[in-house]
Amino acid sequence: MVIPSEFRVGIVGASNKASWAKLSHIPAIKGLPGVKLAAVATRNEQSAREAAEAFGADRSFSDPFAMIRDDQIDIVTIAVNVPAHRELVLAALEAGKAVYCEAPLGRCVSETEEMAAAVRSHHTAVGLQGRHNPSARCAAELVSSGRIGRPLSARIASATSGFGPEMRIAHEIFNRSSSGANLLTITGGHTLDLVESILGEIIEVDARAEIRWPIVKLTETGEKSVRDTADYVGVVGKTRSGAAFTAEIDAGVDPENSRFSLEIRGSDGWLNLTSSHPYGFQAGALELTSSVPFAQPDAPTVSAGSIDTAINVGEVYAQLVRDMREETCKTPGFELALHNARLVEAVRQSAESGQRQKIPF
Repeated sequence: MVIPSEFRVGIVGASNKASWAKLSHIPAIKGLPGVKLAAVATRNEQSAREAAEAFGADRSFSDPFAMIRDDQIDIVTIAVNVPAHRELVLAALEAGKAVYCEAPLGRCVSETEEMAAAVRSHHTAVGLQGRHNPSARCAAELVSSGRIGRPLSARIASATSGFGPEMRIAHEIFNRSSSGANLLTITGGHTLDLVESILGEIIEVDARAEIRWPIVKLTETGEKSVRDTADYVGVVGKTRSGAAFTAEIDAGVDPENSRFSLEIRGSDGWLNLTSSHPYGFQAGALELTSSVPFAQPDAPTVSAGSIDTAINVGEVYAQLVRDMREETCKTPGFELALHNARLVEAVRQSAESGQRQKIPF
């Protein structure tokens, strides 16, 4: 097999207007060697053409399935709302393409299982990019090396300005549990994944959830929208290493008060990971401090001059490209997405039943 000098990426959902692809995927691709933006696909021909021109893509598509089938695309990135993931992902896998899909992968566990089962020899990546942050990787190494001793406990605060009493019409989908995209599956899924990447597998959860703003104002029109998903989730859990943890996943804070902190206490020391980025630890830099000395985290693969929302996504692309070039499978992909979906489901069941849940895997 001939390995190309550049892997060509086609993005579904690369709108030139407000979009996660614009904020993260586009600058990440442009900041990395060995990968190029080959095509974009959006809802209609005009928006696709405008996006291709704005982002410097070679081609544009109004039909995402035509782009997926195109022989000039090596990696298909799915950056659209969760309900559209399944059909696009299955088509990309059927076409034999490497697939990078945003998280959550599916609307529910069964849908995620179907996509994970469809993976054969394809390379996949899932948008749980927080674990790829250089400071998060350094924290994981500090714990696994034993330098803070036996992990005893952790306290996580994960606050976001999203999912509050007001939201844009485009984000109304987050109010509906049927969409599979809500505070628990997005912020909660990312938060729990970061905990596992540093402390190891979560084996037990006891959760509570609240809807504090059941009626949400749509900012453009002032109309009201009914929310049927939690805007606050609290989790008490335990990892296989024996460490206990608490996680408070809080929505609707002022953007300037958005923050993330992960404090781990070990028998011989402690470490903290913190971020004040409006998008949480999923984007931007994380600051690591510890009571024990450690080598500074690696510099991000995407240069510091790039948009900070691209840092962690850039790390995902860098590992995916290494895997494709070296024929390895080190990028956390659809198996991780399925594990995360099952973990989130256990939290949801605990919150609804008021009972502790053992993780069934």
